[in-house]
Amino acid sequence: MRILHTSDWHIGRTFHGNSTMDALAEVLWALTEQVRRHDVDVVIVAGDVFDSATPAAAAYTLLGDALVSLHDTGARVIVTSGNHDSAARLGFQSRLLRDGIHVLTDPLAIGQPVTVDDAHGPVHFFGIPYLEPAIVRQHWPEGDSAGRQLRTQAQTMAHAMELVRLGMREHEGRSVAIAHCFTAGVDATVGLEREVRQGGLDVVPVSVFDGPDYVALGHIHGRQELSDRVRYAGAPLHYSFGEQHKPRGSWLVDLDADGLASVEWIELPVPRRLVTLTGALDEILAPAMVAEHADDWVCAIYTDAVPQTEPMRRLRESFPFCAMVQHQPAVTTEAGERSYAQRLRTAVTDADRIEAFLEHVRAGNGATDTEAALIRSVLDERVRAEALV
Repeated sequence: MRILHTSDWHIGRTFHGNSTMDALAEVLWALTEQVRRHDVDVVIVAGDVFDSATPAAAAYTLLGDALVSLHDTGARVIVTSGNHDSAARLGFQSRLLRDGIHVLTDPLAIGQPVTVDDAHGPVHFFGIPYLEPAIVRQHWPEGDSAGRQLRTQAQTMAHAMELVRLGMREHEGRSVAIAHCFTAGVDATVGLEREVRQGGLDVVPVSVFDGPDYVALGHIHGRQELSDRVRYAGAPLHYSFGEQHKPRGSWLVDLDADGLASVEWIELPVPRRLVTLTGALDEILAPAMVAEHADDWVCAIYTDAVPQTEPMRRLRESFPFCAMVQHQPAVTTEAGERSYAQRLRTAVTDADRIEAFLEHVRAGNGATDTEAALIRSVLDERVRAEALV
């Protein structure tokens, strides 16, 4: 059986105020073509289908189009909810969806798999929706197998996997688990000195997922290989400049008669590259730099000693897709340099005090000649006004 593992579509998310709907539609069309080209049997979407618990109408339209297109390839589609989704909104139409599209959002159905047969027999897919301990612990008031109340994500996910393993014992054959959480290679669900969190979720030990032939995870936006059989696919789009160097794609997973046979990374196209340009503003605006990055999403970090006038306007004249600008002066204060308080102690006149302030906030750069003339004019006018009182 061939499975495509994707996650974290975040339909409806904006990128620095810009819609990502068209770009995501382009990428999901490419993903659908990959499903068709590689003869994929099952497509897994491991949570965070939407970016919001209350998505706009256009987000539902894009999801519907994507699911229908994937289904038309002949593949089965299995979707679970993530921490950004509203499980109720995502799952309310699940009974009405055509055969072959499964939306799994019910915590009480974790041990009940979606079963897909191939030449070697059944493969059971266990979908674990995002589990917020404070909300879902009501379903399991008895707690975990040791009688502990489910207070953390790690405890709750461990209990969910116990239900999965129970379902595996009741349904013979190969198995795949789908979950949305932050997983790391720690050894135990209890005994941590402090709660460790990532993106609002506390750490779930990778050992929690022992058992299934493959575990398809969502929540982390970059691909991660925690073991041969436990992986994150990441998001299909770059949703922040911090992700710009992370590849976009999905995992192509093959199961044979004995379980996991192979896993291959399949790249997705990037509709518009993300770049971070660092240097003096004039260097960033140099013709060669503009020619190379005019069509990219740009984060400009300019290192001039003093803030420049209207940097975003100037940048967008050359980089239409400049989304972010930051001022990070290259000159840093040395340990032996005078503090602001020390500068003020030696300031005698108001002009000296203004100069001390400018040096403090502009990395040692005081007033320019033009600024000094303006400061003197304002101070002289104040003296004349006081003399008339």
